[in-house]
Amino acid sequence: MNPEIRTEQANGVITITLARPEKKNALTNEMYAALADIIEGIERDSSIRVLLFQGDGDMFTAGNDMGEFAAIASGKGPSERHVHRFLRALAKATVPIVAAVHGKAVGVGTTMLLHCDYVLLAEDAQLITPFVNLALVPEAASSYLLPLRVGHVRAFEMFAMGEPLDAQTAVAWGIANRVCSRDTLRTHAHRMAERIAAKPAGSLSAMKSLMRQAEVLLAQMQSESTVFQERLNSPEAREAFSAFAEKRSPDFSKVARH
Repeated sequence: MNPEIRTEQANGVITITLARPEKKNALTNEMYAALADIIEGIERDSSIRVLLFQGDGDMFTAGNDMGEFAAIASGKGPSERHVHRFLRALAKATVPIVAAVHGKAVGVGTTMLLHCDYVLLAEDAQLITPFVNLALVPEAASSYLLPLRVGHVRAFEMFAMGEPLDAQTAVAWGIANRVCSRDTLRTHAHRMAERIAAKPAGSLSAMKSLMRQAEVLLAQMQSESTVFQERLNSPEAREAFSAFAEKRSPDFSKVARH
């Protein structure tokens, strides 16, 4: 088991904790593999009735590890990107998923919430989708799910500008259920997860399957993945990651649009 992905199981709830606080819980390929393995295993374990995500440290997650993005952009990335397995597992999951989010939730840290069934935000939570700022495109079927959830113009603004969305606005827009204090976040999330776990599991899974069209989400993920890889290998992406590494603002003015 990857030590940066910690699990605990009690009362029908499995809690997955992102445990790489010294790196702001930035997700590596190995962490994605561990997450995918856990979620795929949950579908075969009838004792698990609810999945709960949370993060250690001062934020939920900084999103994908930028060093790995830069390596992929320069042709040195892993042969298999387990993020795809993780996202597919989320899309196909039949158990209810709860998320407890504090601090920043960047990139996949925000888009994965669109696959959760109950989202609790701490008062300091900020949802950030900086894909275009990195010369990339959205993933996790978020290019379909976010406009469906908040409307085209709001989704466009979130993706194109990449500016933080505060917790109260996220609730108002229908991305999350409730806001609570940072100190009580985990208590409230675990209490809600246990309440859900006490419901008839078969009925919940059937309801969730009716509410979500997994095959549509998987098809959208495949389309996004193709374009994402193209963008990751683009001159724009190389400029974005070079600027990030050099701690300067990127200059896209001399990069051709196509």
